[in-house]
Amino acid sequence: MRPPYIDPNTNIRYDTDNPEFEGWLTKQSMWIKDWRRRYFLLKGSKLFFCKTPSGEPHGMIDLSICTTVKSANLKSKKMNSFEVSTPDVTFLLYADTEKEKDDWIGCVGRAIVRCSSTYQAEERSDDDDDDDASDDDDSTSNLYYYKN
Repeated sequence: MRPPYIDPNTNIRYDTDNPEFEGWLTKQSMWIKDWRRRYFLLKGSKLFFCKTPSGEPHGMIDLSICTTVKSANLKSKKMNSFEVSTPDVTFLLYADTEKEKDDWIGCVGRAIVRCSSTYQAEERSDDDDDDDASDDDDSTSNLYYYKN
């Protein structure tokens, strides 16, 4: 059983057992900007990190306020890197392999979309009375977006 994460600002306890996805990533520290290897746990809309797989998490990224997750090799100057961005902070991370990076981007991206209150699928409605040839372009028939 892994210790919970206790938010230092709110004293809320977060259970970190049975994460949906977990593994090693290297994260750039916020202030000194050096790179530190950490064990990450994705559970719901929270991404926790700790020094060891069974250790107490000492940090959390709240994905419910995140706006993007995307590749960041150029920005970080590291292979297999990606960024997780909020309106105020961008977290830079890198994985050991490209596959692990892609897996993390996919899992984090799905978590961001799941907890977004405005995530919607809009289907274009065709107007039966209008046979204009410009309606034949079906590239916008399904639009998916999220906004926090």
